[in-house]
Amino acid sequence: MTERALRLGTRRSKLAMAQSGHVADAVRQLTGRPVELVEITTYGDTSREHLAQIGGTGVFVAALRDALLAGEVDFAVHSLKDLPTTPHPDLVVAAIPRREDPRDVLIAPAGTTLDRLPEGARVGTGSPRRTAQLHAYARSHGLDLTCVPIRGNVDTRVGYVRKGELDAVVLAAAGLNRIGGTEELIGSLALDHLPVDSVLPAPGQGALAVECPASDAGLVAALSALDDPHTRVAVTAERSLLAALEAGCSAPVGALADLLADDPGHGQAVTEMRLRGVVGTTDGSTLVQLSTTGPVPTSHDEAMALGRVLADEMLAKGAAGLMGERAL
Repeated sequence: MTERALRLGTRRSKLAMAQSGHVADAVRQLTGRPVELVEITTYGDTSREHLAQIGGTGVFVAALRDALLAGEVDFAVHSLKDLPTTPHPDLVVAAIPRREDPRDVLIAPAGTTLDRLPEGARVGTGSPRRTAQLHAYARSHGLDLTCVPIRGNVDTRVGYVRKGELDAVVLAAAGLNRIGGTEELIGSLALDHLPVDSVLPAPGQGALAVECPASDAGLVAALSALDDPHTRVAVTAERSLLAALEAGCSAPVGALADLLADDPGHGQAVTEMRLRGVVGTTDGSTLVQLSTTGPVPTSHDEAMALGRVLADEMLAKGAAGLMGERAL
């Protein structure tokens, strides 16, 4: 008798369907079981308000988790950066697959890069984190730009540039890579990967979280084969920093953990991890940006500790007073 298909809960967006499809393929190969996608509409998908206004963290997650807890789906795939930092008592992130490119990209007319934006450029982004760092970059390079809040799928956002309504938009590289067909989508426009020294990504950006009920030990064990240990410790440190700063994804916080090898060109083992964090005012007038480097964490607790240490240093430098979206 054929085993029942596993039901994978996913948001309906083109990006969510693409990344859930990748996970579904991997689970089919791992388990030999059929996997069907169950499309779920979340509040974040239907609301036209800006994310900072509707709560940021969790608005894309709650409906998927409700479906998991009700037994309507067996597991769900989230963009990790959308997942609240506080674990759910009845659910477990069974796998964090290997991370995609965590960087942001600037999409603008041909020949335009971040350092070549026109005077008074209007740049579309719905992210306070990007807004803070873009304004800080502009201030330090004598540029004048305005960040314009936008929502919508990738096609809609790119369309603002194509129609000349905005001079550029900033998107996550991972989303473009997972959807595919970037050349067709971009057309004659230019794509500029933003250096993380200028714009740190959101904590967990580029990573996925595969979540299922903690009570289903068999499924937890099966899904755990998709887990990438290096990605998990990196994003755990980043999200620990975010949690320690008591900031949701609507706050202007960036973080990135790099795994460093002794001699990366010759296949040397990864031995150290560098964690960088930034928080700032959305006008870019003040940033607190620090980093710490240490041995690669060998446990969840060590990764959490690394994030808390850097957060404490950032708070000591005045980070708490810079997060206007936070209830102090």
